[in-house]
This record gives sequence, structure tokens and C-alpha cells, in this order.
Amino acid sequence: MEITTEMIKELRAATNAGMLDCRKALVEANGDFKKAVDYLREKGVATAAKRADRVASNGVVEIYSHGNGRVGVMVEVNCETDFVARSEQFRQFAHELALQIAAMAPQYVAETDIPADVLAHESDIAHKRAQEEGKPAAVAEKIVEGRLSKFKDEVCLLRQAYVRDDSIKIEQLLHQVVASTGENVIVRRFQRWELGEGLS
Repeated sequence: MEITTEMIKELRAATNAGMLDCRKALVEANGDFKKAVDYLREKGVATAAKRADRVASNGVVEIYSHGNGRVGVMVEVNCETDFVARSEQFRQFAHELALQIAAMAPQYVAETDIPADVLAHESDIAHKRAQEEGKPAAVAEKIVEGRLSKFKDEVCLLRQAYVRDDSIKIEQLLHQVVASTGENVIVRRFQRWELGEGLS
């Protein structure tokens, strides 16, 4: 896969690593952004990785109401210091997350939060669909993998495409905030309510 300057810049913005390190990481990861971030973290180059072990006990609870009160969102975002928690950039990030949650209705913060039984259920559905479509076993496995990945992209906040710019994921937005604030930033939890939800 061809590694473009744009890909390198994006990885640099997310990790604060050097241009050459970013290029090498993307080459090693065959252009896969997430694997490239992991590669930089393993090599100890990425800022986000350096900050990840630090305690994030400050932050903000952002409350957002959308559509004249039809949708309400509450999200907790943590950082290390009160100074960053009060900064315009951090508060703007928390607001953007609340907006994202209102618009895209994720169910989990990260894919590690998805319960095993939910993944097993989705995998089962994907397998049955592949069988009904008459796909050969070897192809079916790839299809199931693809459908599970798509499911995770839809239900995990950090894996979702950003509503204001679908060329970047929320996780990349988070890495940009980590790189520019110099602090560990964590999306702790969220809750989304929609008017009439749960009524039969």
C-alpha cells in the first residue's frame, strides 16, 4: 500500500511522533492507522502511549440537549490537571463528543467495552447471513470478520467517524487532544436519552 504524506501528517497529529517514525510505522502496519499507532506505542514513540499510564482524575461532565430537548447526552471526559480541564480546547472536545453521541447513538466507549455475549450474538448473525448467501467457508470467515468490524465501528464511540469530518475517527480526535494538551485524556463514560425511548 502506498503511504501518502497525508497519512503521515494524520499519524503525526495523533501521536506527536516524528515524521520518519510515523512513515516507518505506517510502512510496518501496511497503511493501517490503528496498527501504526500501536507500533509507535510499542516503540515508546507516541505521546499518547507515554501519557496513558498517568492518572486522569480531573475533567468535565458535559451535558448536551439536542432537537429542542428530544435527545439528551451526558459524557464524562477526564484529564490529569484542573488547568487542562478548564481549557477551551478540552471543553470543546467534551462538547464535540456529546454532539457525536447525540447524532450517532453509540452504545459503548471502546470495543473492549462490548460484552462477549453481544459479540458472539453478532458473529452468529453474520455467520448465518453468510450461509444463507451461499458463501464458501473461506470467504464466509472474511465476510463475518468484516461485518463484525462494521458493527464495532457503529456501536463504539472511539471507532465512529467524526460527524463533522468523516475522514477521521473519534479516537484520532482524542489522540490530537492528548498530543496538544500533553496530558492523558480519557472518555470515561456516557449516557444518551431519547424522548419516548423504551415506550412500547
